[in-house]
Amino acid sequence: MSADHGTAPGPSVGDGVVAAHAAVTGPAPSKANGHGHGHGHGVSADSDKKLLSGALVLILAFMAAEVVVGFAAGSLALITDAAHMLTDAAAIALALIAIRLSARPPAGGFTYGLKRVEILSAQANGITLLLLAAFFVYESINRMIHPPEVEGLLVLVTGVVGIVVNLIATWLISKANRSSLNIEGAFQHILNDLFAFIATALAGLVVLLTGFTRADSIAALIVAALMLKAGIGLVRDSGRIFMEAAPAGLDPAAVGAELCAVPGVVEVHDLHVWEITSGEPAASAHILVSEGLDCHQIRSEIETLLAERHHLTHSTLQVDHASSDVEAAHCSDAHGAVHRPVEVTAAGTGPDPARPNH
Repeated sequence: MSADHGTAPGPSVGDGVVAAHAAVTGPAPSKANGHGHGHGHGVSADSDKKLLSGALVLILAFMAAEVVVGFAAGSLALITDAAHMLTDAAAIALALIAIRLSARPPAGGFTYGLKRVEILSAQANGITLLLLAAFFVYESINRMIHPPEVEGLLVLVTGVVGIVVNLIATWLISKANRSSLNIEGAFQHILNDLFAFIATALAGLVVLLTGFTRADSIAALIVAALMLKAGIGLVRDSGRIFMEAAPAGLDPAAVGAELCAVPGVVEVHDLHVWEITSGEPAASAHILVSEGLDCHQIRSEIETLLAERHHLTHSTLQVDHASSDVEAAHCSDAHGAVHRPVEVTAAGTGPDPARPNH
């Protein structure tokens, strides 16, 4: 592999990779644009913890009262809401634990620290929502067939109070950093509970005015559907991060083509784009440039492109001069597509800006 990185003597290939990483993790886009390694809109982790703790206390207090009223009124909708509020409390508690753990610095074998604890929390919240949705669909259908007696007035009053409580809790969490999938998971729990109380209050009003007790079960079905939707979204998004998929809305093939358009680049391979945790994307690539060009200058141009166009402010780039030695030493087991400028491939086999390797 060529160790020459420019027209003048310079660091080795390893030094170039380290320099690339150090250079790019320094300046980052301002928080105003919602990107970078910190919070998307200037909310600190301490502020997040205070907001989440306030919502947790509020929810636990109301949940205890709702369980008592739910059994007294014989309302599945209220009991459903209480169970959902229990998962709300668990979701917020998990989010608080995840914030604390993810703030720990890298140590030992955890070179990224414990940042993905937040994603574990989000996935746990999503799975919980799906399991609860399945249970309440079953219970609602059973009660539609055999409707019990329901105290409409108790359901209505509790539902209205629940709307107020959840409005406050939703407002608190909405002020936290929702670009974090962990906090978004807790927010989705609370938001679904707000919708649930609206449905519960309407069901209580229907039962009170008409005596149609199945309205309570219908409200529970609506809540279950909302839980299902939120749960699927959380499991899908957290699953993408665990599988190290590219961030939503970012096409690695398009990124490869853009890198090949940088003057002097003749090939890009081993291009990987993933998320360390939500809102913290990363990229790595092996880039070959024409002989005689300054690898460091081209690397700097590519870092700027990744940061400004795609907000990829955490990147590790290996830049070498194109030669048969480089191909033999490093590229025998490259992963993914090999990207080449159209003008380079046109002289050979025709335009082929990205072809599968092997």
